[in-house]
Amino acid sequence: MSAQGWVALVGAGPGDPGLLTVRGKELLERADVVVIDRLGTEHLLPFCRPDATIIDAGKAPGQQALTQDETNQTLVDHARNGLGVVRLKGGDPFVFGRGGEEAMVVHANGIPLEIVPGITSAIAAPGAAGIPVTHRAVATSFTVVTGHEDPTKPGEQTDWNALATTPGTLVILMGMGRLAAISAALVAGGRPADQPASAVQWGTTTRQRHVHATLGTLAARVAAEGLGNPAVVVVGDVVGLAEQIDWRTGRPLHGRSVVVTRARAQASDLARELSLRGAEVIELPVIRISPLAPSPELDEVIDRIASYRVVVVTSVNGVEILMGHLAARGCDARVFDRDALFVAIGPATATRLSEHGIRAGCVPDQFVAEGILRALEGHDLAGVPTLVARARGARTVLIDGLIAQGALVDELELYEAVPEVAEPEQIARAVAADYVTFTASSTVRHFVEMVGVDAVAQFAGRTVSIGPVTSDTMREFGLSVDAQADPHTIPGVIAALQEDATTQAS
Repeated sequence: MSAQGWVALVGAGPGDPGLLTVRGKELLERADVVVIDRLGTEHLLPFCRPDATIIDAGKAPGQQALTQDETNQTLVDHARNGLGVVRLKGGDPFVFGRGGEEAMVVHANGIPLEIVPGITSAIAAPGAAGIPVTHRAVATSFTVVTGHEDPTKPGEQTDWNALATTPGTLVILMGMGRLAAISAALVAGGRPADQPASAVQWGTTTRQRHVHATLGTLAARVAAEGLGNPAVVVVGDVVGLAEQIDWRTGRPLHGRSVVVTRARAQASDLARELSLRGAEVIELPVIRISPLAPSPELDEVIDRIASYRVVVVTSVNGVEILMGHLAARGCDARVFDRDALFVAIGPATATRLSEHGIRAGCVPDQFVAEGILRALEGHDLAGVPTLVARARGARTVLIDGLIAQGALVDELELYEAVPEVAEPEQIARAVAADYVTFTASSTVRHFVEMVGVDAVAQFAGRTVSIGPVTSDTMREFGLSVDAQADPHTIPGVIAALQEDATTQAS
């Protein structure tokens, strides 16, 4: 696209962030402004630039952040100001998403437009529940219809009598609010009341639930199970195949709800791996990584960056922020002393250094401050200029230990973990979960602050810690430590959780 303003209508897919298209991700990473819907888009925000403007245009029953006209005008106004705008729409923009209306307005205003299709929930949600919308021996066609028409229209456009006799599978979107009436209309029109039918809520996401029943019993079963929007209803004999294509329940963490407390920008890897193992992942970011503002101390360190013979980096965040400060000066890894020893607290930090062209010469066996000190015991640090790049408020063990070994230490605080805010519904789901994972002491402190001491005392689930320092903080705040990662890494957390879940099930 050109340097002038532009608009892209991007299908966010059905809810699983892994189902976003490659082109959609590219545009999110470029956009100055991202206009989002209520459903199926929030997990894609980590792909956006940190400085992107996020505008909520979401609609929910009885409430609306922006009217459709306001949304249309928002797209036009920002593009006219020379900005790149992504309109991120759940599912596919042109499947009951009013994407056609938005595209027509953008085009009429002479603004460059791109349409990026998304995977519609009409096929994705049934598939996630093991229901193929077509099957050679059962159904050779499927029909997709909305169960919620524009209430301002003079009459209903959907002919339920005709749909009742249409061969193949019937997929109904946005029909949960009228499910009983729709089912009755289909039966009255000739669909067998005993035909298999299903409702799939939050399809493809870690919150997915479904009910398999018959057309005549589905509404009552849905009400009894408490399923609601967003959901996809499937009517047809293909629903009967779900038991033979049940690909989700055999996974090791199926049926387990797991809270991920990491900062939102870092949570995706852990959440994705837990989801692949069948867990219902509840993302409750209790902290946000906030880079510290430039300071005279930072300028002094950067001015003499080439003088350090040992550089210790204690997190992936530290690597990114330090290299960002260097890039702001037009520098890169070549500014360091070519013989400097880089110490990475763990393999993830070492990998991130390597992505910037720096090889970590020292990675301790234990990924804590004490592990770094033990790993450096064989090095003569007397009088050696040493830089420690890390978070504000970190323990003093590392600095004290390096000084005790004779190093000339400069401590550079690059960022801090600040509290996040969560909706009451998120907090309620978290304290009712089967597991809570903690990946740093800061996540423990802010989790307790967020949910409250009383909720912590009543928490009946199990906990997983990334390592001994985090475990000590958990005990300090009244939390038991049911499993501890070894090694003290994100893969270690996953392995410890899975082992504990297996043990509890046996």
